[in-house]
Amino acid sequence: MLTELNYFYGKPTITGLYKQQYEDFIVTEHLGFELTGDGEHVFIYLQKRDCNTIFVAEQLAKYVGISAKLVSYAGLKDRQAVTRQWFSLHLPGQVTPDFSNFNLDGCEILKVIRHNKKLKIGALKGNYFDITLKMISDKSGLEAKLELIKENGVPNYFGEQRFGREQNNITQAIKWANGDISVKDRKKRSFYLSAARSAIFNDIISQRIAQNLHQTVVDGDILQLSGRGSWFVAKIDELPSLQHRLENREITITAPMLGDSALGTMSEALEFEQNCLQNWTTFLELVKKERIETARRSIVVYPSEISWQWLDNNCLTMSFYLPSGCYATSVIRELIIGNE
Repeated sequence: MLTELNYFYGKPTITGLYKQQYEDFIVTEHLGFELTGDGEHVFIYLQKRDCNTIFVAEQLAKYVGISAKLVSYAGLKDRQAVTRQWFSLHLPGQVTPDFSNFNLDGCEILKVIRHNKKLKIGALKGNYFDITLKMISDKSGLEAKLELIKENGVPNYFGEQRFGREQNNITQAIKWANGDISVKDRKKRSFYLSAARSAIFNDIISQRIAQNLHQTVVDGDILQLSGRGSWFVAKIDELPSLQHRLENREITITAPMLGDSALGTMSEALEFEQNCLQNWTTFLELVKKERIETARRSIVVYPSEISWQWLDNNCLTMSFYLPSGCYATSVIRELIIGNE
């Protein structure tokens, strides 16, 4: 079902390796808000290596003697990496536990502080990434690609981890949509629906790139103000000025996260998205049945604070920051034909 997605700068010819060891892929969460220091929730800042986020949450719950349902986090992080992320434990009326004896291989608690609200999925501003690429076949070619990305960004594709191991989540979503299986588990329903909506979003970006429309505002596009949630519809008489604003990164073009409500686009943009959705009719009834509201997401992401340093002629470390929900693998795939 999932086909190869198009690239902004053409399919890479440069080869390289990443994630050869855990320290080659370091992720640091940025909540974007201050913790209060008191409240019903105990926030734990934890560094983990070769550990699954859900497993760590379960072990924290076990250690303090509460249900795993009372432990939350902002998002799932790669197991095959070094990640620094926050967990919150709901402990109303209880003293802050002593975590000095918490012992889990690959984990280290860095900070413990109380807060007055639960940490919810997606409740972070973004993530910092420190990534090492090895065995680079073309140093100057990679430098040129990095400069392009710094200037023009990358497709805001959902990464492969969104679709599960061997794309199992999207496979199960297809079976569910076709009526071949019933899915009663709430978490599985969420994973499968998320995978399907993400695959459709990726496909719309890919088709837009194929038609060279990823950097062009068309009549009826839904545009988002950069760094903000507010959006508006492009009108034909405003296209020249909107194109100028797009090139200045004041606004971004969006694509739909499919739901049961209207796409919101109009005219040429609506026709384009409806044509794209003809490939995904299997899921249209499913999202309507599940009553998921249509959302919009930018089709381009600009890695900020991007820098890089060569350790030798074929090994590079690069650092950048991405907003919440954006994937570092979408940056890497534009640079190299990579193997983990």
